[in-house]
Amino acid sequence: MSPTTPIHRAPDSPSARQTLALAGVFQAASLVDELARTGQVDTRAWETLINATLDTNPASFEAIYGGHPNNLRRGLETLEALSGRKQANPVVLRYGFSMLMLMNKLRSDTAMMDALGEKLAHAQHQAEHFGPTHENVIASLGEAYQQTLSTFKTRIVVQGDPSLLQTRMMPERVRACLMSGIRFALLWHQQGGRRWKLVFQRKALRRALDSFN
Repeated sequence: MSPTTPIHRAPDSPSARQTLALAGVFQAASLVDELARTGQVDTRAWETLINATLDTNPASFEAIYGGHPNNLRRGLETLEALSGRKQANPVVLRYGFSMLMLMNKLRSDTAMMDALGEKLAHAQHQAEHFGPTHENVIASLGEAYQQTLSTFKTRIVVQGDPSLLQTRMMPERVRACLMSGIRFALLWHQQGGRRWKLVFQRKALRRALDSFN
């Protein structure tokens, strides 16, 4: 993001902030599905996720996603399906809810949290040298996911084109995307997000989504 890009202040309401964080989770889920099926991703959505994953000490809540909710537009659109307004893609929803579940497992594993922090610090140093979306950085993020979160018994099985999933850097890109989803899942939990709220507070989710349209 350019230093001159204005920060659009996030609403102070907890439900709105939870919605933005949750949009990051489901944006990652959507991009995992897109990568696995087509090998391509929306550049703005991808860069937003990677930058958020690398920024472990953001200056503000808004800085995490680059200062404008439109950087999370793909995720916000996916949440429209979660709120019952649009047709849902069951694969994307499964990825998103699986990330929330992995986040809860991660939160209770202090040793893994520490190990993940060290691996992210390594990726941050690489990003300072190469740039955040350089393949060396993506490879490090993918490796961090593979050596930590993918060791849980509950794992995310990605569906897609087998030939695409085996191409160079594709496994790393998918895993980096999953890592970014976990990052936003942690943010969602920090902002008071809980899975039961997604079931019982759909009206609040719809109101929050309306505020970003």
